Amino acid sequence: MSDTIPLISADCLPDAPILSVIIVTYRSAKDIVACLHSLPRQLLGRGIEVIVVDNASPDETESLVREGFPWVRLISAGGNLGFSRANNRGTAEAVGEHILFLNPDTIVNEAALLAGLERVRAEPGIGIYSPKLVLADGSMDLACRRSIPTVWDGFTRASGLARCFPHVRSLAGYNLTYLPEDGTYDVGAVNGAFMLISRRHLARIGLFDERFFMYGDDLDLCLRCTRAGLRVVYDGRYAIIHLKGQSSAKEYKAMSHEVFRGTKQFYLKHFNPDRSRWRKWQFDALFGCWEMATRVLSQLRGHKLARPL
Repeated sequence: MSDTIPLISADCLPDAPILSVIIVTYRSAKDIVACLHSLPRQLLGRGIEVIVVDNASPDETESLVREGFPWVRLISAGGNLGFSRANNRGTAEAVGEHILFLNPDTIVNEAALLAGLERVRAEPGIGIYSPKLVLADGSMDLACRRSIPTVWDGFTRASGLARCFPHVRSLAGYNLTYLPEDGTYDVGAVNGAFMLISRRHLARIGLFDERFFMYGDDLDLCLRCTRAGLRVVYDGRYAIIHLKGQSSAKEYKAMSHEVFRGTKQFYLKHFNPDRSRWRKWQFDALFGCWEMATRVLSQLRGHKLARPL
């Protein structure tokens, strides 16, 4: 569960770094060096703490971090804990005033980090903050600002209507493509690749729910943030790079299945609290159809390579 690891109270850390960056790695050797090089050592005159939690990568991820970045705290998980458990493991050792959950396949910049820190410090109602995430080809990673999608949102995305009419509010609710990319506004959820949150708010919301292994955990944290009376904010005036890699067709099939499984798990948790068998059957049928439609559309478009959803 999300409360299995206690957070150190900020009141006990008067000389704490202004920011603790938690990065979970698994087979991240091709990405982690650029990610760590992009992080400044200080912001606003205070230090930054960086914690890498490696989920037993079979490549050279750990040695690259250990040998090239001695100032980074490396935690060897000893196995693949998944995204939620590994982030919670790193957070348990973090001492910063604010926490940034960051993917290893990102390249950040000081301007975006400063903007986020200044904003969450100036606006105490902000629970989770994210800038725009930009893919390697310069396009926006649509997952960086999302609604908590309804059945209709899922249908418009699976059917291709959202793609064909990205500026129509009633058809583009999933990724909010009718809103300006360079604007700033409250959203339902942001991407787990970059989630900035103050320590005091994380203590209030709770850590990641460890029942989510790889997907759905960011949606869950964002919804719990909103239900706690805090805001989830997207700020498109600042951007970082998200090297969201392409996958082969075989990898894409396995990855997309995990996406749908994690998202269904999120809905069963929050929208079937009584564990109704009928409601579970409805979600099973809904997500099964959605997953099938997504795969068919991908094949019809002739994608030999596809990015994760």
